[in-house]
Amino acid sequence: MSLLRRCIAAAFGLAAASAWGQAAHDCLVEPAQTVEVGSPGTGLLERVLVRRGDRVAQGQVLAVLESRAEAAAAELARLKSEAKGPQQAAREKMEFAQRKYQRRKEMAEQKLGSVQERDDAEAELAQARAELLLAQEAVQQAKQEYQQQSSMLALRTVRSPFNGVVVDQLLYPGEIVDASSNKRAILKLAQLDPLRVRVIVPMKLFGSVKQGQSIEIAPELAGSKAAYPATVRSVDRLVDAASGTFTVIAEMPNRSLDVPAGVRCKARL
Repeated sequence: MSLLRRCIAAAFGLAAASAWGQAAHDCLVEPAQTVEVGSPGTGLLERVLVRRGDRVAQGQVLAVLESRAEAAAAELARLKSEAKGPQQAAREKMEFAQRKYQRRKEMAEQKLGSVQERDDAEAELAQARAELLLAQEAVQQAKQEYQQQSSMLALRTVRSPFNGVVVDQLLYPGEIVDASSNKRAILKLAQLDPLRVRVIVPMKLFGSVKQGQSIEIAPELAGSKAAYPATVRSVDRLVDAASGTFTVIAEMPNRSLDVPAGVRCKARL
């Protein structure tokens, strides 16, 4: 009885494989995106913290440019933005001028002082108010300068724009990163989760494949017979007249990175 069951199972397996082969379409597994990361500035590459093949997370620090001058400028701007002395001195001067003006005004009203002295005290008060305003504006400018210097310092640190894998290292510590030349990229990254699958579909199926449709992808890997679920993200509206085909782009989850990019595959719609 067990032998009969095995024969029946084998027969069903052959039938399923035959059905898959008849309904399958050629496809290619690609990274969702591949980018070369670097710095928009120019400077000496101090450290590269990852290697080829390493997995990286979004926001992770990948490389650092030499930045002692930028760090010092940012610290100086921070100290200026937090300085309280100029404002305190201007405020005390204004308060003293306020009291002096009040005394001169009362004395002028009681005929104990001249109108000129009152006017001079009023002018001193106006000048003290203007100096306090200048001190407050200087602090605001210092805060803006600190933000600018902090942003410039942050540009010396290269971070990963997404979760992915380091594909290649283009520059090494000690080399100059130059944003104006071809030596601006430090690392090449690829996003492998999700993967993008480019499926070649015959023209007779045009109109039957819809965005959001679920399909199955079988990568051509040695010893692997697994099929992975994918979702259609776009369908080309242009048919290639020479081959009589059009392209469908699907998205395939790859959280554990079981499937490498760059392999051929078969897709069943």
